[in-house]
Amino acid sequence: MDRQEHRVERRLAAIFAADVAGYSRLMNQDEVETLRILTAHRQIMDQFIAEYSGRIANTAGDSVLAEFPSAVDAVQCAIAIQEALTQATQGMPV
Repeated sequence: MDRQEHRVERRLAAIFAADVAGYSRLMNQDEVETLRILTAHRQIMDQFIAEYSGRIANTAGDSVLAEFPSAVDAVQCAIAIQEALTQATQGMPV
């Protein structure tokens, strides 16, 4: 066999993982409102993930898993999302 047939393709990637703190508690308190807010937050997150060259690899309930070609892009995206969600949730009960 040719040596290249056994070659494993490798690439570097940075993984971004996020989920909602207290999701089960929030769903028990007000399912409709929690889903409305989660949808709004996902729109913010999806926008920044795309803007920073990320690719959403998986979602489940309240979690998002995204892949970035650069650790710098992943960190900058995470910071931008934190800042945007902090502004979006100011004044909301915890």
